[in-house]
Amino acid sequence: MVDISDVLEEEFARNEIPVDQDKIRQILKANRGARIRTWLSICSRCGLCAESCFVYLANDRDPQLSPAYKVKQTLGKMYRRKGRLSRDFFENCYKIAWLQCTMCKRCSVFCPFGIDVATMIAIVRSVCYSQGFKPHSLYEFSENCRKSGNHMAIPKEELIDTCEWMAEEAEDDYRGVAIPVDRRDVKYMYTINPREPVYYPQDISYAGIILSAAGESWTIPSFGWDCTNLPMFCGDRELAGRQVKNVYEKAEELNAENILITECGHAYRSMVFEGPYMAGYDSGHPPVKVVHFVRLLYEYLRDGRIKIDPAKKIKEPVTYQDPCNVSRNGGLWEEARRIIPYLAEDFRDMSPNRDHNHCCGGGGGIMPMGPKYKPVRMASGRVKADQIRATGAKIVIAPCHNCFDQINDLGEEYDLGIKVLSLKEIIVEAMIVPDHMKPEAHE
Repeated sequence: MVDISDVLEEEFARNEIPVDQDKIRQILKANRGARIRTWLSICSRCGLCAESCFVYLANDRDPQLSPAYKVKQTLGKMYRRKGRLSRDFFENCYKIAWLQCTMCKRCSVFCPFGIDVATMIAIVRSVCYSQGFKPHSLYEFSENCRKSGNHMAIPKEELIDTCEWMAEEAEDDYRGVAIPVDRRDVKYMYTINPREPVYYPQDISYAGIILSAAGESWTIPSFGWDCTNLPMFCGDRELAGRQVKNVYEKAEELNAENILITECGHAYRSMVFEGPYMAGYDSGHPPVKVVHFVRLLYEYLRDGRIKIDPAKKIKEPVTYQDPCNVSRNGGLWEEARRIIPYLAEDFRDMSPNRDHNHCCGGGGGIMPMGPKYKPVRMASGRVKADQIRATGAKIVIAPCHNCFDQINDLGEEYDLGIKVLSLKEIIVEAMIVPDHMKPEAHE
């Protein structure tokens, strides 16, 4: 692993809270079900998880970076020592839980016993969080959710202004584009990543153009629009539950048939699979059906609601990044590959791919931890860079904001000569504009 000891010293110096053993034992007791006990005892140290882990592979196969070892040194010791833990122990846990694991769950696919390392690392993060050991930037973003409902602390008025601005911008080339806010009785309540209104407002415009072209019934909510869940990665389970509940409750208030997720990975995992439990829904299912944009785009193209101009199909070689939480943990790897033939003539899949694809290295909360941690991301991302280079692709499609930003950084770090695009952007550029959306001719 790269040396960022100065960064870690600064992080740890912020924490002056003494270790609270009672709180540690409470969290461990709450999570000591049969599943966790079985996983901790059944591991045979076969090593398959190590060969599946991109962090291990990218760092000279250091045995201390195998998932089994990481769990043994963190959660395993927490239970064995019955909460009697020191600051030094938590400093080591911090490094393992946030710098050596993105909770991508690839190791679980290859484990012969199906041990879920990501779930156990999530518990480690919760215990660390309870003791004040948490990444400062990630914590600040997470706390913004508590104060405003979104991790960028964007006020309602600013979001509405951005939607109006993007609709006006789209009108230059596409007539009749609307980005409605708080419309009731719609088919889709469209939720977004706060990075979009702040850094990528054109993403909102692209969505508005596509949904308008498809004649869709949709809206963006003025609150409960942040589908991401940084508290989940920070280790604050209670706030993570509140974050998904904001979205569920707003969808019910607006009487939306579905919650539509933007091109984001962990938002889908959070809203569909882990969020219901964190928010207290015993059924394990969201109260409103959740749909990812990848799935909807495939349906639009399949059903002819969006048509692509054959002359605008991408001629350069293209590859596709399977985001961990869209593909492996979301089950949408085939829908993506059914989209690509509409858009590109020369598709080259990475190897491995689909549910076996490697994490890009930017997930699990490390991207919002800030630029100080970029050296760690770049070092661990070498496996992804090698995958991309082997395809010879010039364009990487990445339907996830973390993947998008990480692969852009990897392209520069490893001189890959690539351009990273979202599905929305490609479709807007290549689609046949419906007659009702063509701008009026000016004499």
